[in-house]
Amino acid sequence: MSTENEGTEGTAAETARPAPSAPPVPVAAPEGTPASATEATAQLPGPVSAGPHEPARAADAGWPPPPPSVPAYGGGGNGGYGDGGGPVWGAPVPAPPAAPKKRAGGLIAAVIVAALVAGGIGGGIGYFAAEHSDNATGSTTVSAPGKGQEVKRSPNTVAGIAAKALPSVVTIEAKSGNGDGGTGTGFIYDTQGHILTNNHVVAEAAGGGTLTATFSNGKKYDAEVVGRAQGYDVAVVKLKNAPSGLTPLALGNSDQVAVGDSTIAIGAPFGLSNTVTTGIISAKNRPVASGDGSGSKASYMNALQTDASINPGNSGGPLLDDRGAVIGINSAIQSASSGSLGGGDSQAGSIGLGFAIPISQAKNVAQQLIKTGQPVYPVIGATVAMEEQGDGAKIADQGASGTDAVTANGPAAKAGLKSGDVITKLDGTAIDSGPTLIGTIWTHQPGDKVQLTYKRGGKEHTVEVTLGQRKGDS
Repeated sequence: MSTENEGTEGTAAETARPAPSAPPVPVAAPEGTPASATEATAQLPGPVSAGPHEPARAADAGWPPPPPSVPAYGGGGNGGYGDGGGPVWGAPVPAPPAAPKKRAGGLIAAVIVAALVAGGIGGGIGYFAAEHSDNATGSTTVSAPGKGQEVKRSPNTVAGIAAKALPSVVTIEAKSGNGDGGTGTGFIYDTQGHILTNNHVVAEAAGGGTLTATFSNGKKYDAEVVGRAQGYDVAVVKLKNAPSGLTPLALGNSDQVAVGDSTIAIGAPFGLSNTVTTGIISAKNRPVASGDGSGSKASYMNALQTDASINPGNSGGPLLDDRGAVIGINSAIQSASSGSLGGGDSQAGSIGLGFAIPISQAKNVAQQLIKTGQPVYPVIGATVAMEEQGDGAKIADQGASGTDAVTANGPAAKAGLKSGDVITKLDGTAIDSGPTLIGTIWTHQPGDKVQLTYKRGGKEHTVEVTLGQRKGDS
């Protein structure tokens, strides 16, 4: 099936999960989601699988909390993105309930069911030495270690970077009106108290629920949603009664990162706030498709791939470079499972395949949300089939609800594109599927001119397209 690629403003078509492409690794749509076409023009695609990095669900009671039941990122099915192989949303962790009262599910995180095993508490205290005197029958003494010199760490070490960044990272707890919810992460964006995070982290609280942000020093503040972008999986929230002296994290340039660069991820995996992990950039421009847990809309990104450990609860947290600058927002993971993603017998956890939204894109979205409260998407005005992959993005025969696949007088129509054309490149970037095309288009801005290469009747053609726009999620 195909999902309207939102070339026509306000139309959202259902999306079918495409199988991961050769180089790129898009995610399949969640189980139970009807397959359809998504508008290649950067429109918000129709229903897709729940997001992998969604906030963790609240536990029934006690500790450790039970593993969250979440659909895989990109959706279930055997399209190559789901069952057993698709990236799952970031990794929020289920937060233990305040009362023994049993909760229905929390925020649908696109992480497969994962269990948190509480570790034993150990560690020696002090130094124990037994000394035997020549004259004594037996004597035992306990000596404490002498006061050592204070260890000074360079600000350029992982410890130094983490110490500086942690005070600007918060653990977000989102609850719906009926008390369901989960835990994710966010970080200070500006001194006014705006916090940048994932849409799927706060989606549960967007319709009248509650949000709180807890700093590394334990101080908790109420917060509210300023704006959400489902398609980009980016959200901005703001602290109520924000304290003075907030220190925003420095934003880096994700366009300049290179494979092999060091990375540091900070978040609250499985509810364990202030957790720091390290790795490298494993790949760039990975097409990833996922959902927000509702199964009705899709999110797309040309992600940074990292092997830094990312788990449920890390969603929305910063991915830093070796200078401590934010280069991405941790959002999804590829998770191994014994069954279909999101199934009760599946397992979720880091296997070294994490995905982050490039900060260069997230920053533009955040500015839009703070300014107007709604996102703006670049579009080409054509609906592409989402279930096909490997040979390009094929313009569907029909759009959503039987409308034309190519919007009249839209960018694609003006460039001469027609139903059945297969788009294979965008500005030289290989396009192997509908999700890849959408994710690549969304790295641009409305009004940008791009070169599209397509095949028709066995012949290849190249045209210039001026991207249109669609405001808001529909």
